[in-house]
Amino acid sequence: MAKGIRDKVAILGMGCSKFGERWDCEAEDLMVEAFEEGLADAGVDKNQINAAWLSTAIEDVHVGKSGVPLAVALRLPYIPVTRVENYCASGSEAFRGAVYAVASGAADIALALGVEKLKDTGYGGLPQRGRGVLNSMVNANGSAPGNFAQLAAAYRAKHGVSREDMKRAMAHISVKSHDNGSRNPKAHLQSKITEEQVLNAPMVAEPLGLFDCCGVSDGAACAIVTTPEIAKSMGKKNIVTVKALQLSVSNGIEAQHNSWDGSYFMTARVAAKRAYEEAGIKNPREQISLMEVHDCFSVTELVTMEDLYISPEGGAIKDVLDGFYDHDGKLPCQIDGGLKCFGHPIGSSGLRMLYEMYLQMQGRAGARQRKEQPVFGMTHNLGGAPNMNVCSVAIVGLEGA
Repeated sequence: MAKGIRDKVAILGMGCSKFGERWDCEAEDLMVEAFEEGLADAGVDKNQINAAWLSTAIEDVHVGKSGVPLAVALRLPYIPVTRVENYCASGSEAFRGAVYAVASGAADIALALGVEKLKDTGYGGLPQRGRGVLNSMVNANGSAPGNFAQLAAAYRAKHGVSREDMKRAMAHISVKSHDNGSRNPKAHLQSKITEEQVLNAPMVAEPLGLFDCCGVSDGAACAIVTTPEIAKSMGKKNIVTVKALQLSVSNGIEAQHNSWDGSYFMTARVAAKRAYEEAGIKNPREQISLMEVHDCFSVTELVTMEDLYISPEGGAIKDVLDGFYDHDGKLPCQIDGGLKCFGHPIGSSGLRMLYEMYLQMQGRAGARQRKEQPVFGMTHNLGGAPNMNVCSVAIVGLEGA
């Protein structure tokens, strides 16, 4: 019977580029920027890395379909390099490959690096990508804001939420993310906003206004992982280990069967339950210290609070408005600004989330550092549409916790 990977893998070092409109850089430059920080943080030589995983989503714009660009950009020593893609969970997928390689004993030290140059596509949003399941004529009239606006409508209908309460909660989420992003020198958006600005902003897809939507960014992030024993032998302190890593993928029922009411993410609920079991967490609302979730839209963050079993069903709006998820709240969410303000270069987002968890646990997050010592940090990636998607949930924490 599978036993999971709890405490079998330690994060040796991490790095993250500045996110934003990086017109001055190629994808390879961003890879090097993140990798140099990660390598220095890990305290190893690149020749000690046994295997690597590269994640990108829009590969035809910048790096191409293979792992070769990572090996060339970093001058890796002829090691295996695997390129992975799983929609917006691509960075988490690269991390999963590196973690599993170490947990299995196939590698002592492994690298996961994600990168995306979305500004170079020329699109205000994401470019169309071929004729796959999510881009066929079945979804010809769909858009990302439109699909997630329907999520908001379904949630309101199910829980009897007024339009005003929904908008207030979504506005609070956006204001919170901008406030958190203002403390983050690597964030794409670093200016604070007001609730009035959110509520009066141009409408994108009712009820999602301009400030309810994350933007398009360039950036890269990486993680170097090893065993806890190797990390200790190198004199590492405050070792952060992987407690759980789960991936759930839609099988089509949400899109093809009326048993799903459109108000939640089935994959998130499945992945969360598996992750808590793997990590030995019984009460996530009390035990999780920090969260980074896939806030592609403010309503996504709201619904995700319930899908991860932090807020009770129908109770996320109250928790949000009570400040439960604020920087100084009981369980901060998006303490680095999230996708909304740190940015969303697709291939690197999952690793960027882990980067924040790692820094917070080591007390190195600067102006945004949480005063209380974080014990367990959770990251959540969602890729696709509400009715067909992939969801990754990772839990990391201090060794021994």
